[in-house]
Amino acid sequence: MSKFIVGLTGGIGSGKTAVSDYFAAQGMDVIDADVIAHHLTAKGSPLLDTLRHAFGDWVVDNDGNYDRAAMRAYIFGRDDELARLNAIIHPAIRRAIIDELARATSPYAILSVPLLLEGRHSTPNLLELCDHLLIVDVPVVVQLERASRRDDNAIAQIQAIIDKQISRDERLKLATKLGADIVDNSQDLPTLYAQLAPLHQRYLAMAK
Repeated sequence: MSKFIVGLTGGIGSGKTAVSDYFAAQGMDVIDADVIAHHLTAKGSPLLDTLRHAFGDWVVDNDGNYDRAAMRAYIFGRDDELARLNAIIHPAIRRAIIDELARATSPYAILSVPLLLEGRHSTPNLLELCDHLLIVDVPVVVQLERASRRDDNAIAQIQAIIDKQISRDERLKLATKLGADIVDNSQDLPTLYAQLAPLHQRYLAMAK
């Protein structure tokens, strides 16, 4: 994989999709780990069948779809079961990501992964696929407001997810340590795009 890869990450509700959509609009290939995970666990998929056999029929709803809400509730506070789930899903996602990166044709590619920094100690990990990093940052209060509105979840549920991720302070410290770019997405889209436009030009130059 010789293509220049920019790893994109940020906390829940930070607006990673708005950022990746901008780069896609510039003609860049975007590989989104969440999109891949949804595709791999789609109704009737081999991976969903594996999950059903590993955890039980309850992982599939009445329509035959993966019941993510049920799985989130089940693994919450059960680190052993979370590790078992990840051992099934993560290798499949990694293989699919590598395949998509290999097919990318744009000057550089965006690899969007929600827990890119959280998984940095795993072997292998997705961070090692990235040549450069871009962090989307917003205050926690903005995360709570956006994520609860988008997913129609209670503030307490969103806060619980935030608590499972690395803290905002730790994410920003890691960003500085790793030489990542940081964009502030706490305002409107024009303000966000004004930050992304020069980064796009810089990444094009870095990819050469």
